[in-house]
Amino acid sequence: MTRSPADPARSTRIPAPLLALAAIVSVQLGAAIAKTRFEEVGSVGAATLRLVIGAAVLLAVVRPRVRHWQRPQWLGAVGLGLALGGMNVFIYLAFATIPIGVAVTIEFLGPLALSLVHTRRWRDALWAALALLGVVLLGVGPSAVTELGGVAAAVAAAGCWAGYIVMNRHVGSIIPGVDGLAVSMLVAMAVSLPFGLRTAVDGIVADPTLLVVFGAVAVLSSVLPYALEMLALRRMPTRVFGVLQSLGPAIAALAGLVVLGEALSPVEVVALACVTAASVGVTVYSARRKSA
Repeated sequence: MTRSPADPARSTRIPAPLLALAAIVSVQLGAAIAKTRFEEVGSVGAATLRLVIGAAVLLAVVRPRVRHWQRPQWLGAVGLGLALGGMNVFIYLAFATIPIGVAVTIEFLGPLALSLVHTRRWRDALWAALALLGVVLLGVGPSAVTELGGVAAAVAAAGCWAGYIVMNRHVGSIIPGVDGLAVSMLVAMAVSLPFGLRTAVDGIVADPTLLVVFGAVAVLSSVLPYALEMLALRRMPTRVFGVLQSLGPAIAALAGLVVLGEALSPVEVVALACVTAASVGVTVYSARRKSA
């Protein structure tokens, strides 16, 4: 029997870890491409365009059924949207002044700290110490010393990412499917509009082809990763998925180098390695405890 090219069974031929890795590469590549257009639309304008287009695509595809939502569902979706909007705006503000690899490494401290909050074993203290070493090294690196504003924005993005994880779990437990995520994208878009709408519109008026560029950014940074992650999580343990997610800072640094020519200093590379290793360690050992 011949299968059609669109047959979903074909997706099972691609290893799940490769799908997860492709999602990470897609996100960071989209961020690097967006940064190449900061001069035309500004950093927050770029975040706004990404969120507007991403929300439009997601709403058109998902068509969330909200007619019977109760107050907890609406509050959950709004809370998730606020965290998502803040995460996007702050990280793009950070991208404007510090290398993408440094910004994503700092941002990654949000979910790492969230994982460490619930730990009580001595080994977890070692992972925390390793992550702290990475923070200290970033603090004495050239990017942090010269661009404190960018570092502060990345720290704010880290806090929003932690909030996003908490709210995403909550929304997933009270709203079926991805309807909650679709509505939260609309809220995130609304968060960014007051700060980035003017520069975004000015840039589009001056060069309408930017709509195509940021359409690609929205697909790379939002739509495609969500789909790939969903497919990957159906066929792989969450422990393995978490370890692969820990490669985010390294892939961000690589995207910054290839697309933008952003080379990290040796100190920043060591800091990135410390944070990544700490994240992998926390993910692996926490999963082992849960399965024990």
